[in-house]
Amino acid sequence: MTGATFDELDFEYATTIAERALAQMAKQRVPPTPNNFHLWFKYSLGASSDLKRTIDILISNKRKFDAATNQDLFATYIGSQGTEAVVVHEVSQQLHGVVDSAKQFLTTAIDDNRTQMQAIGDVAGQAKTGFDSKVLIENLVSELARATARAVNLEANFKEKSRELDAIRESLSKSEERARTDTLTGLPNRRALEEFFRVAQITAMEKDEPLSVLLIDIDHFKKFNDNFGHGVGDQVLRLVAKSLRDLVRGDDLPARYGGEELIAVLPCADLATCQGIAERIRRTIAECQFTRRSTGEVLPQITVSIGVGQFRLGEAMADLIDRCDRALYMAKKIGRNRVVTEVEVERKQLAS
Repeated sequence: MTGATFDELDFEYATTIAERALAQMAKQRVPPTPNNFHLWFKYSLGASSDLKRTIDILISNKRKFDAATNQDLFATYIGSQGTEAVVVHEVSQQLHGVVDSAKQFLTTAIDDNRTQMQAIGDVAGQAKTGFDSKVLIENLVSELARATARAVNLEANFKEKSRELDAIRESLSKSEERARTDTLTGLPNRRALEEFFRVAQITAMEKDEPLSVLLIDIDHFKKFNDNFGHGVGDQVLRLVAKSLRDLVRGDDLPARYGGEELIAVLPCADLATCQGIAERIRRTIAECQFTRRSTGEVLPQITVSIGVGQFRLGEAMADLIDRCDRALYMAKKIGRNRVVTEVEVERKQLAS
């Protein structure tokens, strides 16, 4: 029953699942809005192992299902399915066409094989009646040649369908990659970021490992755009994105968060490790000399401010990014071109 769609559920079973979902929602104090009910019905149905695993971990860690958490869960497990469904439908149609053609080829091959066997049987029957051996051999060779030609034709048809399947696979792969990539910087986008963080969050809680995030903002980017134009601004953003990609570790995820803000999720990295990587990124960018591609003009120094935070058990990505954002704001406020951690923000709050 796990693989069934909502429409395929019978009335009694659907009612049982709905009651179970509402009971779970009441227990976790989740408001019974349409979106929340959709999510928890799917959880109670067991239709998504990832969703069940995530919610079970959040419950075990006594996580509060507030509005931000509920929205994040819905966006991750329900909200993005419309576009994916269209892609899946298109691919399904293409695959059906290939499979139908293959079935037609096989049917033809089976019919041809039966005809061929009958023809060879006729030749064998002629041999028993004392038919001219030379003619028999010629007939047999002729039938075998026709069988070989049919086999070659069938093989060619299947090779063509194999190429079509490879093209469909490549097209699907490229579509998925485009859906997860920011077009300007070439970095993963928000969708890819959320998917990666969800997996990293679950792993961190299951294995009791650290998980940290760094949030980057290009200093005075608006003024830079105003002075040199958005084309040059885009060039700078791409170069900063490249520096981020080059300087994080292999298992980390650099992504574009929005505007001139970039982000990186660092699994198995505590605050000190993340701070060290952030400082290396800041220093590398500050030491770079940027030139205007069209004219070769040397541009003013580009610097970035970076806020760093470490994941806390059971929290939403939005809460962690909010702490990084406060650290980033502090870095901007005290002079820019620096790295500030959430600990420094907390110390300042305690001191004031």
